[in-house]
Amino acid sequence: MVHRVLLHLICGVLACLSVSLVKAEDPYRYYTWTVTYGTITPLGVPQQVILINGQFPGPRLDVVTNDNIILNLINKLDQPFLLTWNGIKQRKNSWQDGVLGTNCPIPPNSNYTYKFQTKDQIGTFMYFPSTLMHRAAGGFGGLNIYARPRIPVPYPDPAGDFTLLIGDWYKINHKTLHQSLDLGSHLPFPDAVLINGQIHSSFSGDQGKTYMFRISNVGLLISFNFRIQGHKMKLVEVEGSHTVQNFYDSLDVHVGQSVAVLVTLDQPPKDYYIVASTRFSRRVLTTTAVLHYDKSHNPVSGPLPAGPTYQIHWSMKQARTFRWNLTANAARPNPQGSFHYGKITPSRTIVLANSAPLINGKQRYAVNRVSYINADTPLKLADYFNIPGIFSLNSIESLPTDGPAFLATSVMAASLHEFIEIVFQNNEKTMQSWHVDGYDFWVIGYGRGEWAPANRKSYNLVDALTRHTAQVYPNSWTTILVSLDNQGMWNLRSAMWERQYLGQQFYLRVWTPDHSLYNEYDIPSNALICGKAKGRHT
Repeated sequence: MVHRVLLHLICGVLACLSVSLVKAEDPYRYYTWTVTYGTITPLGVPQQVILINGQFPGPRLDVVTNDNIILNLINKLDQPFLLTWNGIKQRKNSWQDGVLGTNCPIPPNSNYTYKFQTKDQIGTFMYFPSTLMHRAAGGFGGLNIYARPRIPVPYPDPAGDFTLLIGDWYKINHKTLHQSLDLGSHLPFPDAVLINGQIHSSFSGDQGKTYMFRISNVGLLISFNFRIQGHKMKLVEVEGSHTVQNFYDSLDVHVGQSVAVLVTLDQPPKDYYIVASTRFSRRVLTTTAVLHYDKSHNPVSGPLPAGPTYQIHWSMKQARTFRWNLTANAARPNPQGSFHYGKITPSRTIVLANSAPLINGKQRYAVNRVSYINADTPLKLADYFNIPGIFSLNSIESLPTDGPAFLATSVMAASLHEFIEIVFQNNEKTMQSWHVDGYDFWVIGYGRGEWAPANRKSYNLVDALTRHTAQVYPNSWTTILVSLDNQGMWNLRSAMWERQYLGQQFYLRVWTPDHSLYNEYDIPSNALICGKAKGRHT
């Protein structure tokens, strides 16, 4: 009897071990993408664009929380190329970030295999080219991370799921735009706004059913306002955070940002306008698509639904209504609000002021007077191989200072597990949009004028959203809190590509002297090696 019990016990232990081993590794998804040029006519005239697997926009990546992505990217362009995964945290893995400070670009007629995990994330994201002005030619697409079956989401499954990639667009070739910026000129005003690379898109559904619309601003310069004729939108997710589910007639979406809304087709069966129009721009560009009720034969009619007027106050007030759903699970079973960010005292405050100086007679953009220039060797490689002369730590101040702007490969030092306050100070008359690679952060405050410590009294320290891209209104400030729990060399940049390209960016080196795979993965065996690191072995 004792032996029988012992045998059952051993079998039970072995069964548990076998189950745990089966479940030990998360699923793998394999992709091969080929990047080429192609010709399309979105605005009625043929123009060269960047295709991925022959598609414009590129293929939509639909994955699940914790999936391992193995994506072989083949570059058939005549220029080096990289993709970056906007909003994907790349836990312990800035080697896969896909920006020039961390990766060598993929040469023409070459390939590179990205290997990363959608670790503990869920929501609406995107990818796009980070090299030159390739983003102005396409190469972007949707990246949606769905919850694992055992992790509930705070709304019923929608009847359908639509991804809308919306952004300003030029007829001008991306190489011409690139040359114009190199000569010191501004980008011209865009020619149009496109939805999924078209000016005539259509989305269909059944009356009475509810659909999810995933909306991303993939443009270069301009915020837009999104609305659907005759329909309310329930906001349910923003860049990986479940939100308090408020209803909106229209939503402002700024460059680099993503939101997800639920829309119930509760109107009489006909076709309705979907509208996106530019915000905070000297001219208003408007584009439309169609929400089609199945079995309806009534085309769109009536005036376009009106959007908000040029009111910073209106938009800032709306932004403050975006709140974390503290009772909802995130990608893990614990509630989003279980991390009490508002009760942690920041270790330091960083104030980042953007500016638009002329340097050597050419238009540049700067952060705290420093206009970033790319080094010939990715900073991550220089750091790994201890190559001197590529960058210096603290080459950018953590507070604005007086004096002329200058060019430098700017890097700011930070310690792993710091908890910091960052204030984006915008003293210009233009809209700003800031992105931090490798992280999400709590957007805790917006305000007009010059930020001062007294403004902390207005912070939301209870249920502020986490997101990866934050807008800063003209002559205003925005404050975020960031837990620096992800070691690596991370790009902090303007999401507005002209500004990023001409220097409104720098790198945050999050570091600890304790070398451990728990903190950061080793350099991948397939890493491209270039610049002064060429010839060195991984």
